[in-house]
Amino acid sequence: MTRVLVVDDDRDMGTVVAEGLTDRGYDAVAVASSTEALAKLGEPFDAVVTDLRMPGIDGLALVAESRKVAPQRPVIVMTAFSAIDTAVESIRRGAYHYLTKPFKLDELDLFLGRALDEARLRARADNLEIAMRERFALQSMVGASAQMQRVFDLATRVAKASAPLLVLGETGTGKGMLARAIHAESKRDGAFVTVNCAALPETLLESELFGHKRGAFTGATQSRDGLLVQASGGTLLLDEIGEMALPLQAKLLDVIERNVVRPLGSDAERVVDARIIAATHRDLRERVAAGAFRQDLLYRLEVVVMEIPALRHRREDLPLLIGRFLGASMARHPSSPFKRFSKAALDRLMAHDWPGNVRELENVIERVVLLAQAEEADVGDLPSTVGAPATGTATFTGSIIPMRDMQRRYAAYAYEKLGATKQQTAEVLDIDVKTLGKLLSSDGPEMPEPAR
Repeated sequence: MTRVLVVDDDRDMGTVVAEGLTDRGYDAVAVASSTEALAKLGEPFDAVVTDLRMPGIDGLALVAESRKVAPQRPVIVMTAFSAIDTAVESIRRGAYHYLTKPFKLDELDLFLGRALDEARLRARADNLEIAMRERFALQSMVGASAQMQRVFDLATRVAKASAPLLVLGETGTGKGMLARAIHAESKRDGAFVTVNCAALPETLLESELFGHKRGAFTGATQSRDGLLVQASGGTLLLDEIGEMALPLQAKLLDVIERNVVRPLGSDAERVVDARIIAATHRDLRERVAAGAFRQDLLYRLEVVVMEIPALRHRREDLPLLIGRFLGASMARHPSSPFKRFSKAALDRLMAHDWPGNVRELENVIERVVLLAQAEEADVGDLPSTVGAPATGTATFTGSIIPMRDMQRRYAAYAYEKLGATKQQTAEVLDIDVKTLGKLLSSDGPEMPEPAR
């Protein structure tokens, strides 16, 4: 039952109000002094109805104290007609509404009901925001490997900054999840907005990002804010930014440098405050060399660069990820008989290269749990794409070549195999990026792929 504290130095008036609210389904308690009311503000009352003018501590002070104890708790002020100016001041200080005496109890009931409904909605919104932040916080991401711990450490250090970020990694490694986690850690009040630059044609992407005025182009029947405006105060994730057309790259660079956006068909600029996080699986420096990406935009985006390693390069994280995905999938499918993997099935999961990375692993776990017919899943229950590990030793064909040429060929092979990311390739080959760059820039014949 909803509890209401009624405060009025006129005891008879307070009693009448409390009894009227009780008749309407409330658990109302009346007190005849503001001092007594102060002592009760810490109790679990859902709302406060207080007189404005009282000896000692007046209604304004009571409003302030109630907000300190329970900021979301609504307070309704009762006042004489001659004190309307002071009643308006109580609204400014946080009271929900004021009623001038005499008033009908049905009127108080109406405003009290509205105030409580709004308070419940705000509480739900706050709880949802907290839950969303906890769900997408960095602590919710799985990764005990040294590579992932370095990524998490860097993300924590830059989360509250406003500088652009560039997130690199193969498809399915979790670039979008990392971007969302950084937004959650940033405590920015605005929304997290995402757009896939490869999924939209140039003209549509321009309208999506920058917005447009009515009549700006055929079909623009009404004005529309772009995603940069929608993300103002928050974060905009530009996924697959390597696919963005050059003209849009120029406009994006202007937004990053001046924090203003001009909608299509408009002469007016609009100030925006969107934190830009760009993500791609491509080597943007190669795109620059090919004339497909602006070098000045790359300079602005790579203030901080984070590269998420492929799953096959952090196999120590596999047990943690399998456990996380199993728990989530079994919760979604409570009727599934699945309980565990056989040792052979686990060995197969651990040996697989996971070219689709974390996304592929999650989908495989979901499929196994969904289609399980027994408590234990064996190798035969895994998708055929999770193949048996390769056996035997590598063999080579062709003429014998100098070791230096072999190094060049193998560096190029590893670079291509690892998704054309220099930092990751250098780590796997246990060399520095500068040495890798020299090997890749050296002229040499194409390397045949090793046969197994």
